[in-house]
Amino acid sequence: MKARLADLRAEDVCQISLSNLDVSEAKRFQDDSIWGYFERLRMEDPVHYCQASPYGPYWSVTKYRDIVAVDTNHKAFSSEQGVAIVDVPEKHWTQSFIKMAPPKHGEQRHTVSPIVAPENLIKLESLIRRRVKTILGSLPRNHDFNWVDMVSIELTTQMLATLFDFPFEDRRLLTYWSDVAVAIPKTGHAIDSWDKRSTILSECLEYFTQLWNERINAEPRMDLISMMVHSPATRHMEPSEFLGNLILLIVGGNDTTRNSITGGLLFMNQHPSELRKLRDNPELVSSAVSEIIRYQTPIAHMRRNAATDMVVGGKQIRKGDKVVMWYISGNRDEEAIENADRFLIDRKNVRQHLSFGFGIHRCLGRHLAELQLKILWEEVLNARLEVEVVGEPDRIASNFVHGYSALPVRIKA
Repeated sequence: MKARLADLRAEDVCQISLSNLDVSEAKRFQDDSIWGYFERLRMEDPVHYCQASPYGPYWSVTKYRDIVAVDTNHKAFSSEQGVAIVDVPEKHWTQSFIKMAPPKHGEQRHTVSPIVAPENLIKLESLIRRRVKTILGSLPRNHDFNWVDMVSIELTTQMLATLFDFPFEDRRLLTYWSDVAVAIPKTGHAIDSWDKRSTILSECLEYFTQLWNERINAEPRMDLISMMVHSPATRHMEPSEFLGNLILLIVGGNDTTRNSITGGLLFMNQHPSELRKLRDNPELVSSAVSEIIRYQTPIAHMRRNAATDMVVGGKQIRKGDKVVMWYISGNRDEEAIENADRFLIDRKNVRQHLSFGFGIHRCLGRHLAELQLKILWEEVLNARLEVEVVGEPDRIASNFVHGYSALPVRIKA
């Protein structure tokens, strides 16, 4: 096996029988020891059946080409039972357009897509740049602080508030609801039951319902609530469907960008030669952004259920089987991406990654995410900021959102 499987953290990988290997364990994502497990699956069993897991039996699809094959075949692999490995109890289920099949999926997605259309991104660019300059200018010098809280969350939450035309003073509620929405209830955690999760998200629904009612008799505006209020495809949604779409848009607008902002700074500190390369060649910023998003893979997986019997990677998948596409593994597949384990900001075909998915469910806000990251790194370079990571990151215990709760840093004056 490759060198990585020889390190101490990966010893357990070799000792687990393939039939018992379950890559869904959240702790391995939190302690960053998951890589050897995915490497073994890619090498020995790229389409792997896990019979027993906390989420029931499921198939792991871990290689790039197999993931694309599943992701682009929405007729055979349906999202209607959910897009995360966990099965949400029926009582707590919320519908959203990512869990819908055409034509309803397309109709609702099209309702909100103008918010990230090229002409609107052009309008948002100057706003994002002003905010980035303000945020970076307000950061302490020669003093440790949490990059996640003061930069990653602040920038993305300000953007979410703008997209929803959400009261700016309450914008941190959006981050809170996003974190609650992706949490899998567990005893001893802040969200310890599905009932508690639903209670908190009902507060989200109540708040947004007030915004909905304010805009239903107002002129259409360029914000997500107004778009849904005034579209025939969404104006008659049931409350649970409205909440489901809110969660989808909040999480989608938050996690990809937020965790790539943090991961990017961490990677540049871990690979100083790449940071020097970027400082010497600022025109590499767009390429660096794509590499950061690939290397981070902020959404670790997407789930589908087989709508018919299918063969993937030589394995027979039966109708109804749960199929999990591990984007985080496909993005390290060396058969598809040369030197996939290396962080290289000037690699060839740098946009060839899985982080945004493929097919009809491809990430709606991908260009906005890239724009925010691009502007952030442009302004870091323009200000000649030297941001040093001064401690280990605190990673989230999640197999869905691949992210961070803290990254201690210091800016040299």
